[in-house]
Amino acid sequence: MSERIALCLQYDGGPFCGWQRQKGHPSVQETLDKAIDDLDPLPSSSQRLSRSFAAGRTDSGVHAAGQVVHFDCHGSIPASRWAAALNGRLPATIRISAAAAVASNWHACFSASYRRYRYTIFNSRRPNLFLAPFSWHRYQCQLQDAAMARALSELVGTHDFSALQKAGSNRRHGCTTVEEVELSREGDLLTLEIQATGFLYGMVRLLLGQLVAIGEGRLSEANFRSRWQRCLREEVKEAAPPQGLCLLRVGYPQPVFPLAAWYDCLPRHRLEVSDPPPAVATSG
Repeated sequence: MSERIALCLQYDGGPFCGWQRQKGHPSVQETLDKAIDDLDPLPSSSQRLSRSFAAGRTDSGVHAAGQVVHFDCHGSIPASRWAAALNGRLPATIRISAAAAVASNWHACFSASYRRYRYTIFNSRRPNLFLAPFSWHRYQCQLQDAAMARALSELVGTHDFSALQKAGSNRRHGCTTVEEVELSREGDLLTLEIQATGFLYGMVRLLLGQLVAIGEGRLSEANFRSRWQRCLREEVKEAAPPQGLCLLRVGYPQPVFPLAAWYDCLPRHRLEVSDPPPAVATSG
């Protein structure tokens, strides 16, 4: 008899091709599956390519602070032991922060009510070695974050975001519900948080590319509004790099994990001194 186990995990996306298995490339899913198989081998009649199922498929280089995964355990390891057991077999770039037993019909993806991402921009004239793996360094000019925040606020609600979807998606439509957005600045660090019932393929990175273009005066708020409201995908050409993006957490109607293991586990960077690049004129 099997038991369904839910995991809350963190990973540094840098060494991986993303969450999902890809032949010939290291993925988080394949690495986790191997560790699970070592501890809980499947009966020969139950062999399958993948054992773990995630709440969302992060792209190559994208990080996760609160990714949620489920798998079915066929052995005798109790749910309370899975986090420690897996951490002893996983590379240092993946860590399980919590494990819990869930109902047999519970699904990491389909039972989720929302996903929340955070993107970090380092808007300083100088590089920073310690921020580089987890932020996008924009040094050309000081970003107009007020204009970026105004453009971002208009996304709240249920809309067709087809303009912000990368090619290659098998999704049948571009509609989703953005529940919350927040853009904040502390010195030279800007953080964007966006929460939605679901995200289109590449949506957050394409959105950030557009917002930075607004912040640098290369794109007007009106033109950005026209692009996404009229689904002009061909006009959305810039995507932010992956290292600034992190899957912050996944929400469910009923709590699954302890709050300390799941809520806002991504540290916020703080710099004592600002060194902003020069400002630019606002776009018309």
